[in-house]
Amino acid sequence: MQRFDAVIVGGGPAGSTLAWRLADAGASVCVVDKARFPRDKPCGGGLTTRAFRACPVDPSPVVEEEVDVVELRFRYGDAVVRHAREPVIRMTQRRRLDAFLLDAARERGADIREGTTLDDVGVEGDVIVGADGANGTTAKAVGLGVGIVHGVAYEGNASYAQISRDRYARRAVVELADIPGGYAWVFPKGDHANVGVGAWQSEGRKLREHLRRACAAHGLDPESLSDLRGHRLPLRRPGTRIAGERALLVGDAAGLIDPVSGDGMYECFVSSRLAAAAILDRLAGRASSLEPYQAAVDAELASLHRASWKLKRALDRWPVASWRVARTKLVWRTVENLLLGELSSPSEQHGLARLPLRALATLGR
Repeated sequence: MQRFDAVIVGGGPAGSTLAWRLADAGASVCVVDKARFPRDKPCGGGLTTRAFRACPVDPSPVVEEEVDVVELRFRYGDAVVRHAREPVIRMTQRRRLDAFLLDAARERGADIREGTTLDDVGVEGDVIVGADGANGTTAKAVGLGVGIVHGVAYEGNASYAQISRDRYARRAVVELADIPGGYAWVFPKGDHANVGVGAWQSEGRKLREHLRRACAAHGLDPESLSDLRGHRLPLRRPGTRIAGERALLVGDAAGLIDPVSGDGMYECFVSSRLAAAAILDRLAGRASSLEPYQAAVDAELASLHRASWKLKRALDRWPVASWRVARTKLVWRTVENLLLGELSSPSEQHGLARLPLRALATLGR
């Protein structure tokens, strides 16, 4: 049995960047993943600028499109178009991004075991990390993550032979208030656009109809989409345990996904940074357990996620009123600053821009 300082189950962005950080600090680390990379991963594939900057490895080589225009629409009709002062999202494909980050961890010194499981690989670690995503089994095995709830998403790709490249160039389109607990989107990539819908888990049986309606709004035949796939979106509720004495969860495995956007890339990189600090403290004897990691995650993400839960409820319960507030330039000012990483939470916004945020919070209570 080969022993490591840390064994990470899952080689996605959270697991690979955690491995990179630990190896960079001199720890011995092994990443185990049942897949072989590159592999497909259901995801819209957007890196917000705050996520891009939080990644310890520059992902520029796998960026296919930069987005500096955001189009928000209400029930496929009324729309506002906002132009950012710099790119707010970098579009990539998870097949490319995940392989790129895992290779970076390998080059930094991490031992990468692909196409196998922890039971079969014959390794053990002083620390065990669950980074195996929404459908992983590590959380249950180590007694963490109880209480995580789920959303669902369904997506596919439309080639630029099917959809106008000029219409969607540098533009992310978000369709609000038509789907309970979620939204529809069109995101541009290198040679295609990603089209999808996300919702509460209770909407799972209706996802095909939601996607059909989204496609119709953009002149697409849903049957023409390629790579159709559905996936779950784990959402952590406040207080859900994600760390114990010698085990912790990162990224999707910890339910660290923004409740409104369904985006978890920023949370992947934040959690990998905080997890690395907690693991190195335990290995060095500065801490007796990994439990300080949970408090660190709460300190960095709880305010942002509380605001997102309120907005999610507001859009569900009071869609018309919420849209009237959300479409204002004052709200865009906050959204832009969040996407750029200039605010870590809406609670940091000051001045007049706080007024519509308070209105949305009131609607979401």
